[in-house]
Amino acid sequence: MGKGVKAAVIGGVFAVMVGGAGYGAYNIMSALNGDGGGTSGVAAEKKSGPPDEDEVKETTAKFFGAWEKGEAATAASYTNNDAAAEQLLTAFGDDAHITDVKITPGAASGTTVPYTVKAKVAYDGKSKPLSYSGKLKVVRGLTTGRPLVDWQPSVVHPELKKDDTLVTEQSASPPIEAVGRDGSVLTKEKYPSLGPVLDALRDTYGAKSGGSPGVELVVRHTGGSAPDSPLLTLAEGRPGKLITTISPSAQAAAEKAVKRFAQSSVVAVKPSTGEVLAVANNRTDGFNAAFDGQAAPGSTMKIITAAMLIDNGVTSMNGPAPCPSSAVWQGQKFENLTGMDPNESATLANSFMRSCNTAFIKLIDEKPLTDASLAQEAEQRFGLGQDNWKTGIASFDGSVPEVSGPDRAAGAIGQGQVQMSPLNMASVTATAITGTFRQPYLVSPKLDDRQLAQAQGLKASTAAQLKQMMRLTATQGTAQEAMAGLGGDIGAKTGSAEVDGNAKSNSWFTGFRDDIAAAAMTEQGGHGGDAAGPIVAAVLRTGG
Repeated sequence: MGKGVKAAVIGGVFAVMVGGAGYGAYNIMSALNGDGGGTSGVAAEKKSGPPDEDEVKETTAKFFGAWEKGEAATAASYTNNDAAAEQLLTAFGDDAHITDVKITPGAASGTTVPYTVKAKVAYDGKSKPLSYSGKLKVVRGLTTGRPLVDWQPSVVHPELKKDDTLVTEQSASPPIEAVGRDGSVLTKEKYPSLGPVLDALRDTYGAKSGGSPGVELVVRHTGGSAPDSPLLTLAEGRPGKLITTISPSAQAAAEKAVKRFAQSSVVAVKPSTGEVLAVANNRTDGFNAAFDGQAAPGSTMKIITAAMLIDNGVTSMNGPAPCPSSAVWQGQKFENLTGMDPNESATLANSFMRSCNTAFIKLIDEKPLTDASLAQEAEQRFGLGQDNWKTGIASFDGSVPEVSGPDRAAGAIGQGQVQMSPLNMASVTATAITGTFRQPYLVSPKLDDRQLAQAQGLKASTAAQLKQMMRLTATQGTAQEAMAGLGGDIGAKTGSAEVDGNAKSNSWFTGFRDDIAAAAMTEQGGHGGDAAGPIVAAVLRTGG
């Protein structure tokens, strides 16, 4: 080929690239001026600053156009993370079986563009329309200055987060019709806090409840163990019936109570059986902190510490537990709440109901107590910290590690390395007032022959003293205001726990009324009686 012919061919290609108004011309230029995902073959003038109106319009048009055609790799090339974008956009068509995609952009606000997606989900001869709204942002590529879609999984669907994907298939578990202890149906619409609980119950018991699966479009949380989140049902499965221990009246009271305080959780149990009567959370992250939370329980821990002191013969309810203004343990100084008067002649009952920190710290040095004593009391008597609870869904079993140094003293008052959930503390109260550890559960163990956790429980005399000290706390001590107006046999323990970085302490409260025990925690809630207390009292008022 002669030089003139070769020049003419090259010139012709260049003319197509520059002068052609078609989609292919834009693609060729994109390949030469890629950002992040490719190498730049031809240097173009690098722009800076936010993309202008024309760049935003052109970039989104090209991105949407390729997405509509199912051209995942091409669409991904208009983003600033082409590898992640291609993977999710491929799943959109191949795994989620979404077709006939039509995307309509709305009016841009600066570099943010809203849009609606209308499509069809078709699988195994069944199909349904899909419609939702989203938004994206156009940014300038760091290496090339190209206008690019700022990639987030939510660009594909607003419910998608990091490591999520979309899948349409026969549902992993049949739907369930969960019912309460009275036979009434429990739904997330009526009891919003039960949403994550019902999803978890379906994941575990759907196949055991006698139902048949349907076909669903779901968000699959591939980064963890969370169950799929359904987005669209193409074919209804036949729900199986799952009987739970939930009391609808207690659940309704719990749902209403937690709404009063942000980031709060509560659990109620039936002490005579271990059945969970209510579980509610008011959180922005959807986390079931009532069951899975891990936080220092503050002075509610003194129930276990008092049991340890009594069981080891250190003191008794009416025995000495002096309450000085401060106490030092291995170089660390501990103090009481502001305004608490010291009482050097206080009994354990008096120091318990006033929640005197120094009384408990002064006593943990007494023989025969060791670094292991509190951990042993928690495990052997209260069934905590052995990772063997089988409630029916995921739950934290509490943690009271064997420690030395200042953390041994801190642990005695519910700080240091001690960690609990409201479920754990409701169980602690149930064990304290009955003397018997009955592992809490949401679904009868007879359904799947699971073995519930066991523990030695308390001596009758220890349980009697703990129950009486909790009664005094509810009627004369720090829980008096929160428990005011409740009839029947009542008792309680307040707590507050300092958390690094938070201006306010976490508020804890646990209490009982006849055969119902409840515990609550609110983040940054201050003293136990101020926030968590009213939540527990509201649930106890229902009587289960």
